[in-house]
Parts: sequence; structure tokens; C-alpha cells
Amino acid sequence: MIIDLERKNNAFHFEATNESGVKIQIDASPAIGGENKGARPMELLIMGLGGCSAIDILNILYKQKVTIESMRIKIDAAREADVTPSLFNNIHITYYLKGQVDRNKAERAVNLSLDKYCSVAKTLEKTATISYDLVLE
Repeated sequence: MIIDLERKNNAFHFEATNESGVKIQIDASPAIGGENKGARPMELLIMGLGGCSAIDILNILYKQKVTIESMRIKIDAAREADVTPSLFNNIHITYYLKGQVDRNKAERAVNLSLDKYCSVAKTLEKTATISYDLVLE
């Protein structure tokens, strides 16, 4: 995996580009001179957790011929206070699935993602407790 970061201003705004040419804006907090021109690096990590897990879950359910009309994920992530580096220590994910979804299949898919398949979750679980709720709409 190769990621290219290019500084876009005289502060902390960067543009990251992956090997496929997809671009993401990254910036620091205004408290240290950032300008809110992109996501913070730790936010990107949590976004990655959501994306990784969502892809796993959809892939598992598609293989079981489950039709998902929509999916939404909300993540509440807490970091250690007054410590450097400030690592995540508690992450709670709420999955919202809409469609003809069997709860047992959905629960199994979430558990497989978090416990086995999602590399981001496996990385974060070294410092954070990861919990979840599943809401079927």
C-alpha cells in the first residue's frame, strides 16, 4: 500500500492520495493552527473502523442472500485524557440496518467482522474496548 501526502497550505492541511487516485483531505485542530479543511488523523482511523466493519458485514450478509436496503453506522470513540499519545480506550458502534434482515444473521455478521475479519478493529482492540448495538429498522 502506498499513500502520498501533499501539504496544501502553510499550516497543517494535507491531501492524501491512494494508489487508485482517491483523495482525502486531512487537517489539524484549530487549537494548534489547523483550519478545518479535512478530517483529523484520529477521526480517519475511526472512519476506517466503520468502513472496514461495514464492508465485512455487507459481504457476509450478501453471501447469505440477505437484502440490505440501507445501512448507517454511528461510532462514539473516547480517547485517554491528559496523556500523550492519547489512544482510544472505549469505542461504541451502533449499526443501523434496514431491510428484510434476520437479527441472528446480522448479529453473527457483526461479531465475525469485529472478532475475526476487520483489521482496523483488530488493531484498535489492543488499546480500546469495542462494543456495539444493532438496530434493525
